[in-house]
Amino acid sequence: MKTAEVIYLGDLRTEATHLRSGHKIHTVAPPDNQGKGDAFSPTDLASTSLASCMMTIVAIAAQTHGIEVGGMRAEVLKHMANDPRRIGGVEIDLYMPAMNYTGRERSILAGAANACPVGRSLHPALEQILRIHWGDDPVKDVESGH
Repeated sequence: MKTAEVIYLGDLRTEATHLRSGHKIHTVAPPDNQGKGDAFSPTDLASTSLASCMMTIVAIAAQTHGIEVGGMRAEVLKHMANDPRRIGGVEIDLYMPAMNYTGRERSILAGAANACPVGRSLHPALEQILRIHWGDDPVKDVESGH
């Protein structure tokens, strides 16, 4: 079964439909590329997909090891590059709930975030910066990158 169908709606907009569920996502060109910027751009989705993937893999690892991650959230900052126009870098701040994670749990969760299939699929020249903020101990925040 195919994954999605994408339809061009005009005015630099698309509508993507997830075929199994029927859920829809709309995109529009960003203001710096002739668009209105009133929805996700395709490059916004790519960057956001990296964070969503990291969080999903972290949640799978947490479930496997009996670690609580409810309330985890991420903020994404995308950097565009030119010649050719592309995503040059993505910074993700992953905020973990205040759970007094052990060193072993932090290692498991950070390793899971860095094992994200989306991150592994992106071009090696795309800089990926991940900062994990452990809610109970901001001094021990972890920074890592691909």
